[in-house]
Amino acid sequence: MDTREHVAAHQQIGADKLLGLLNLLVVDDDPMQRMLIAGAAEKAGYTVTHAASCAEGIALFRDRSFDCVTLDLMLDDGDGADVMRAMADARYSGPMIVISGMDSERRRASRALARSLGMDLLQSFPKPIDLAALRISLANLRSNVAGLPIVHSWGEVCGPRFDRTG
Repeated sequence: MDTREHVAAHQQIGADKLLGLLNLLVVDDDPMQRMLIAGAAEKAGYTVTHAASCAEGIALFRDRSFDCVTLDLMLDDGDGADVMRAMADARYSGPMIVISGMDSERRRASRALARSLGMDLLQSFPKPIDLAALRISLANLRSNVAGLPIVHSWGEVCGPRFDRTG
């Protein structure tokens, strides 16, 4: 599924979902990385669920649905590819962002695996993560889903759909 198909599929979501926060699953065994990714995601208009292992990420996919996933490729209890396969088994059709310390060849291989499983690997970032780039990527995805323009200001994402008070 390419990004255009993903956007078209998500345009069916109700207005309350489009203007509300999207759900992001962060699968990473490093607590500092999870915290940094969550901070960037929250600034981009997401609620965040953390998974510290392959097993936890897979269990969450069986019980809940997510609008986007960030995935580390090398976790203490297994490989991110195992999580991708579980996502495919759960018929996850949303975008995925790989954030990994693995080399670019391994991240490219993850893109090929995602495609073979019918999933959309939106981005692949090396560690250490560029938080501004991640925040922009997540904010742009959120705006595309909502069909709205986006405004960036000093690394923050601004606009009425990102205000939590309104």
